[in-house]
Amino acid sequence: MERTLWLFYAVAALGFLPALGFYYVGEEAIFPISSLEMHHAKSWLMQIMYGGDVRHNPLFNWLIILFSDVFGWPHVLVVTRALAILSTLGSSLVIFWLTMRIAGDRIFSVFSALVYLTLSDVALYHGWLAYVDPLFSFFVFSSIACLWVAAEEASLAWLFVSVIAVSLAFLSKAFTAYVFFGLAALVLLAKRRQRSFLLAVPSLFLGAIALIFPFWWLSILPSQGQGGRMLSEVGSKLVVPGVGAYFSQLLGFPLEVMLRMAPIAALVLYLFLRGRTVREGDGRFMMLFWIGLVNFLPYWLSPQSGIRYIMPLYPFAALAFSRLIRNCGSEAMELALRVLGIFLAFKLVFMLVLFPWYQSHYRGENYLVTAKEMMRETAGFPLYTADVSASGLSVTGYLDVLRLPAAPLTYPPGKWDSGFAISYAENPALGKTWKAFKLGGDRIFLLCRGSACAR
Repeated sequence: MERTLWLFYAVAALGFLPALGFYYVGEEAIFPISSLEMHHAKSWLMQIMYGGDVRHNPLFNWLIILFSDVFGWPHVLVVTRALAILSTLGSSLVIFWLTMRIAGDRIFSVFSALVYLTLSDVALYHGWLAYVDPLFSFFVFSSIACLWVAAEEASLAWLFVSVIAVSLAFLSKAFTAYVFFGLAALVLLAKRRQRSFLLAVPSLFLGAIALIFPFWWLSILPSQGQGGRMLSEVGSKLVVPGVGAYFSQLLGFPLEVMLRMAPIAALVLYLFLRGRTVREGDGRFMMLFWIGLVNFLPYWLSPQSGIRYIMPLYPFAALAFSRLIRNCGSEAMELALRVLGIFLAFKLVFMLVLFPWYQSHYRGENYLVTAKEMMRETAGFPLYTADVSASGLSVTGYLDVLRLPAAPLTYPPGKWDSGFAISYAENPALGKTWKAFKLGGDRIFLLCRGSACAR
């Protein structure tokens, strides 16, 4: 069975390759745009976009810049997607490593890694999307996995690795890395042996380094206010939109999570309803279960949350599902393989046929076509962008690459007499409407000023 599992794992991993050729999706252009701008401006500490400091952490940008310099900036989208995919595969390998440390069962370890790659949200969307979330999730889960091993084995070396991993998670995205890490540490403190290690002076010293790092980082930034900006973004998720909306969130969020974890979540539910789940007292796996659950609660109870915010918890879900199925015996494992085989076949159809058709007929290819047409329309005149919508970002991302080696597009300056600007809506204060482009359900406008309007 191990060979079959590795074969399925290889198919699941290779199934991400078609995504490298997809056009922009959603707000994917944010990191290619900001990375190109950082590279052009030689701004290594500040993440800038459209010429302004967006006050976000830049580790993902650094990786994009490094590999885009190697493979060429015309391939920046491919580079960004590849980094996201490698981060997803990295998380699956950390699952394999962690389960081998816990159980020493290769079949179960490969199965757990495979289950992670076949969670529908990972396999079909967020696992390959060129967002920072896969990288953030990789570092967060790695930090918790290393923390668990450190506490279990009383290893300062693994604790040090966990501190590095959580620091890299913070540099990837936000302060929430420390929330995941801190809640995991609180769960581990429940056991006396692990508590004695984690509260020892050397361990507390390493913990202090982890807590000091974000303050050090914010202190070396050339501009102030980034810490407040990131905290305000976290605080905005705690604003209650209304009693009805909050009640809907409480009921709907767990259901959405389970749907995003199909098909394996449906199989576990089926086994449970058939009374085939087997309870096995394993304190180490239960500890990981509680780490995942305790970290899930803030996002479930938060008035405003999103599925991609809990991506660092997906590996814990994969471990829980895998353990339940493994405990049911060989027949359940074989059933799981049949289910996952059918899903992998669907994924190949989705990646090779369905999604490319969607991009060519509705939204995706038209971003590049529009960018090329705007290049022709604006030739010889200054061009700016004021569109931060998903469509506007995608068109701008393509324009930045098409215009190389010219500077990336920025917001219109305070005063400009002649030229063009991209806008999400008609805006007479910004310029006269020159041309409108339909992109799926959206429209994007090219506005003109001065002599550009007289062409």
